[in-house]
Amino acid sequence: MSGYAWLAGAIATEIVSTSLLKLSDGFSRPLPGFGAIALVAASFYCLSQAQKTIPLGVGYAIWSGVGILAITAIGWIGFRQRLDVPAMLGMGLILAGVLIIRLFSRAEA
Repeated sequence: MSGYAWLAGAIATEIVSTSLLKLSDGFSRPLPGFGAIALVAASFYCLSQAQKTIPLGVGYAIWSGVGILAITAIGWIGFRQRLDVPAMLGMGLILAGVLIIRLFSRAEA
């Protein structure tokens, strides 16, 4: 499997695990809490596999940036959490950074 496929798996499991953290209500609900813990472990495993071929900084920037954007969207849509203009501008900058790295970086592992 390619490094970017592993990175996609790391991002997906991180997004679901963070959503489960919200649903665990401070770990007072065991099932979502244990699911979050298991998926965080899976996310780190996938990220470690991605880092075999993707440079550390590039992989981590994409993993965290896409995760932030996705969780923000889930919070907005799924949990009815609102953002103000500065927060939305910051999210736009994160998106711009991820796109610049992915489209223009020539970094090698």
